[in-house]
Amino acid sequence: MSADRVDQLIESWRQELPGVLYPTSELTKRVMLLAGDLNEVTRRVLRELGLTTAEFDVLVTLRRSGAPYRMKPTELSRSLMLSSGGTSNVVNQLVNRELVVREPDPEDGRGTQIRLTANGVEAAEQAVQASSAAHDEMWAGVPAEAVHAAAEALRPLFAENRPAARARRTEIRS
Repeated sequence: MSADRVDQLIESWRQELPGVLYPTSELTKRVMLLAGDLNEVTRRVLRELGLTTAEFDVLVTLRRSGAPYRMKPTELSRSLMLSSGGTSNVVNQLVNRELVVREPDPEDGRGTQIRLTANGVEAAEQAVQASSAAHDEMWAGVPAEAVHAAAEALRPLFAENRPAARARRTEIRS
């Protein structure tokens, strides 16, 4: 197999400053570069649909919550890992575009819920389909077995006992 850009980068550091390399360095760089590529593909698709990443996140979070596609603002913020102010700003933009509405919480007369409108459901589904197709296209030419093997190899890295996962859970609760 020929050397790729990560192999070249790692080899450069191995020669210049080998002390900065850890057993995880190659994996980290590969994941970071793939994440950057996936983010760029996603942003491009969302721009074409007239959505920001934050708007997309709100729409798809509401859509995947199941009918009637609504959540309390605090649940939405927690799910998105956004501040309540940040979530409120995005929701305001989506309300102005008639993709979501604020409505009284049927279980708490003092509270509100954010609900997708019919246009919001359509926008969410279109965005998910377009981004999923773009992500799939990014992997074109890679054998399905290799994609599956990579996904399975990454599974242990999402273990909840990792320090980063514990820290993230603490942040979400605060």
